[in-house]
Amino acid sequence: MFRRFFLCLLVPFFTFVVISCGSSSNLENQPSTPVNSVKRIVALTSLSSDIIEQLDSDKLVGMVGSRIFKDEQRFQSIPRVSQGQTLPSLEKIIALKPDLVIGAKGFSDRTLNKLKELGIATLSTDINNWTAFLEITKTIANLIEADPTPLLTRYQTFLTDIPQHNLSGLVLVSRQPILAPNKNSWAGDLLTQFNLNNVAADLQGTSPVQGYVTLSAEKILQENPEILLMVDPSLEGLIKEFQGESFWGQLQATQNDHVY
Repeated sequence: MFRRFFLCLLVPFFTFVVISCGSSSNLENQPSTPVNSVKRIVALTSLSSDIIEQLDSDKLVGMVGSRIFKDEQRFQSIPRVSQGQTLPSLEKIIALKPDLVIGAKGFSDRTLNKLKELGIATLSTDINNWTAFLEITKTIANLIEADPTPLLTRYQTFLTDIPQHNLSGLVLVSRQPILAPNKNSWAGDLLTQFNLNNVAADLQGTSPVQGYVTLSAEKILQENPEILLMVDPSLEGLIKEFQGESFWGQLQATQNDHVY
């Protein structure tokens, strides 16, 4: 039961955690300049690309290159304005003649600021909890004159049939340094939605990634989580790295094969 449930959890979890690390939610997200009906959008995050495509695929005219969507047919015909971790190309964005460019606060600031200087409307999103996720969906739907109801209803199905287990858990997203989300991030809030007791929820630190804390091996061993969720694009590399750590085999999660 654990493996089936947490594998299902990680599908939306991975998509959002790698692009949404804001530390404060902004439910008043609005374009930098007033726009009426938006017909052409370039999306600089995987999340905004997916939301737009679900609401009205004709409105998405450009997106960043994403490993998450590389095999999805519905995005194959959409022009890419960047590849991998490179910055989006201003020339490619401008050539697509967008009415609006949507990015993420902290990640897309440089590109969005330059586009604003050129008179192109931009929207900087800051999504760090479930409520903010619902609100940005409504905002985008309003901008493109689409009905968000079917998509919002689908979101709620993600939160059904959740086990009432109250297990302790920890999400690890990197090894050097060891980073984990606290309660002030999208990933941390999602753990709460899934009734998982995040052992890093109330920890504070000086991590450069807002909403995340840097952990020591001693701290992980002290908290000794029952569930470990590993966010890793390669699906195997991060776990292999941690398997070399002396504390790894001493955790409840690893001893009971509750690592996902």
